[in-house]
Parts: sequence; C-alpha cells; structure tokens
Amino acid sequence: MTRLVLAALLAAAAPLAAKAQIFQASGLTLRAETLADGLDHPWGIDFLPDGTAILTERSGTLRLFADGALSAPIAGVPEVAVVGQGGLLDVVRAPDFETSGTIFLSYAEPGRGGAGTAIARARLVREDGQARLENVETIFSMSRKTSAGRHFGSRIVPAPDGTLFFTIGDGGAMQRAQDPADHAGSVLRINPDGSVPEDNPFVGREDAAPEIWSIGHRNPQGAVFDLATNSLWTVEHGARGGDEINQPEAGKNYGWPVISYGRHYSGRTIGRGTEAPGYEQPEYYWDPSIAPSGMDVYSGSMFPEWQGDFLVAALSFQLLARLERGGIGEIAGEERLFEGAFGRLRDVEVAPDGSVWLLTDSSNGRIIRISRGR
Repeated sequence: MTRLVLAALLAAAAPLAAKAQIFQASGLTLRAETLADGLDHPWGIDFLPDGTAILTERSGTLRLFADGALSAPIAGVPEVAVVGQGGLLDVVRAPDFETSGTIFLSYAEPGRGGAGTAIARARLVREDGQARLENVETIFSMSRKTSAGRHFGSRIVPAPDGTLFFTIGDGGAMQRAQDPADHAGSVLRINPDGSVPEDNPFVGREDAAPEIWSIGHRNPQGAVFDLATNSLWTVEHGARGGDEINQPEAGKNYGWPVISYGRHYSGRTIGRGTEAPGYEQPEYYWDPSIAPSGMDVYSGSMFPEWQGDFLVAALSFQLLARLERGGIGEIAGEERLFEGAFGRLRDVEVAPDGSVWLLTDSSNGRIIRISRGR
C-alpha cells in the first residue's frame, strides 16, 4: 500500500517536474517552475498574509492562487474598460489586511471621453471555498479620460506612513505629462480613503491637482517602496530607448517629453536632449528600450546574494533585470536573467518564502516561480 501511495504521489508531481527549467546566473543555479497557465494577460500579483497569491487578468478577472490551484473569478470587481493597454491592472493588499481584509485595485475606468486610470478599494471575503469583494469603492478617478487606449500606468504602492502611491501614464498624449493640473504622466499620492494628504507638494495651488506627487513621467508601470532609502522608486517606458528608473521626490519634474535618453519611434530626437535645467535625471536608464513593467526589491532568505537589489520585469526583451545596489540609493550594475525563455514578463513579486514569482503577458499567461536550484 505504501508503494502504491508513493507511486501515485510521484505521478501527480510529474507534470510540474517536467515543466521545471534550470538556469545559471552569477554562480547561482536557478529553478523555474510553471505553477499555473491559461491566464488571460495576467498583470499584477501580490501575496496575502497566509501565502495565498492574489492576481489580476487584464480582461477584468481577479483570482486567488493557493495550494497549487487557481480560484474561480472573484465576484464584485468594478466595471473595467478593456481597451488597448487598459483593463484590470494592479492589485495590492492593505498593510492592515489581516484585520480589515482591504485590497486596492488599479484599472482602466470607462467614462466620458473614453477611459482613464482609477483606484478602488474593497474588502476581500473568503467563505466556504468562495471569494468575493464587498464594500467596493472608487477612491480615485482620473480627471480627464481618453480614447487613445494606451499608457494607463499603473502600479499601487502602500507607503509606511499609511498613504498610497500610484502611477499614471501620459495617455498617449505626451504634453499632458508636463501639466501639473492633469493627472496624466504623474506619480500620485492619496490616503487610503481617497482623501489628499496635507503635505502633498501641490496642495493649495489653483493650477495643480492636489493628488500629484511628481510630474514628467511617460508610462510608469513599475513601482516599489525601498526601505533602504525610505523612498518610492519607479520604472517607466521610454519611447525608442530611454526607459528610466527614478526615485520620485515631491514636486519634482522628471522631464518627459522635454528631456529623454531615447528617441521617438520615427527616429526624431525628443525635446531638448538628455538634460535641461529644472528637470531631474534618472537613476538608471536603458537604450535600447527593454520595455520594463513590474518592479520589486529583493528581500528574502532564498537569495541572500540579491538582498536589496531591484528586480525589473521586461516585455520586449523578455527578461528579468536584476539591478545590483552599490551604496544607498546607487545602482552599480545589471544582470539580465531568462532572456527569451518565458516570453514577455509583466510583473515580478518576491514571495514570503524568498522565491521570485513572475507573470507572463500573453493570452496563455503563466505564473512562474523562481527558486534556488541544487
């Protein structure tokens, strides 16, 4: 009987084992396993306190992943405009999730003029093997929507002070990123109930939106709060080159489209070149563009060699970039991992056990777990 049970367990494990791939990187052996597939352009992933993953599909579905299985779609997701690059985007749990059950979603919201980035909060309820959202409330809605169908951003980052940072792209109209009265092309900061923090840099100005933290961003699709510098870091798409890592500071202008290290897709130069007075320089940039999306800081026990390094998922170059840290606030170098192995990578998240989870951006999207091999 014992042999029969063991044989059954090995047979059940065989499909996953067959999907495992081994990679070498800077003296490390990395094991990549597909945990789930069949997802429709998965976009954002986070982990709940019990280790369950919660993730979005751009087509409007929210799911849980636990015990090796994906849940059915979670009921109660707000209406989403699935158009171009828009749809259901990021998801994060609130810092007080264990007591409140609160999660936050970013998504393309339909409305007058087209669609625009919105932030919703809701309570996740899990009962009798089912999950649903309750008390769904839109706490931020972009002031000016567009029919362009691109550059929605958008990542959400809870900060240690209790506020929420989130990002919005320029909506495909680059000059919007230079208008402080326009939410487009900005990093924004609100309280968890949607109100505006009193210390936001544009509070009290009649010519600026009070939610804005910084301007001059093209399409920031990655963001993370870095405890080493006690600050937000973002990664954004350039045009033909000029993808940027920034450390956005209150009230500052990060240049798009006045300065850039890239060129327009036509080959024309952008704005005034790579620098100009009054515009901030990136902490790091790529040329040619790797099309960066999700971003995280490594903090875990599985890969102590990576402690504090940035991890950036890339779409067009189909890789995971590990950015090595030098001194505090410095990026000392880059290692490119898994180039072309999995397709377009949309998000990266460090799991509670220190493994690294990736989402692939396709109509048959996957969850891939990276662990330490032998």
